Amino acid sequence: MSLKTTDLSDLHPKKVQAADSLFRDFGGRKMFHGEIVTLKIFEDNSLVRKALEQNGEGKVLVIDGGGSLRCALLGDQLGELAVKNKWNGVLVFGCVRDSEALSQLDLGIKALNTHPLKTEKRNEGQENITVRFAGVDFVPGTFIYADEDGVLVTSERLH
Repeated sequence: MSLKTTDLSDLHPKKVQAADSLFRDFGGRKMFHGEIVTLKIFEDNSLVRKALEQNGEGKVLVIDGGGSLRCALLGDQLGELAVKNKWNGVLVFGCVRDSEALSQLDLGIKALNTHPLKTEKRNEGQENITVRFAGVDFVPGTFIYADEDGVLVTSERLH
């Protein structure tokens, strides 16, 4: 079965929600999917490292960074950590940096934009809570499907 978002939305119109078209692709993998793990943070990526240090097999980290365009929540070192720990992808409602290096990783990465500055480290934020941005709720334990055409969320695995 195809995991393209267009096909999934045609086959399961009542089961999927499409996120607003806000995101650009930055990772080397354009199509990715998995169980949602969430973070709610603001201009502090301490919890991103903590999450990506965990086994991410079959999972996608969804980061609600408040839409900040003032610093990057993910860069090449955290991207490499995600690959090492088998994450399928990262969706960032915020910015990334080291975009050239990220594009070489076997990892799906979508974000709003790039920014050269790193974050402060205050160890603040929340883990595994429902977050809302781009017009949809991202609920831990539900599923995300992403590709060049967009991002879908659904309460059940569609493959």
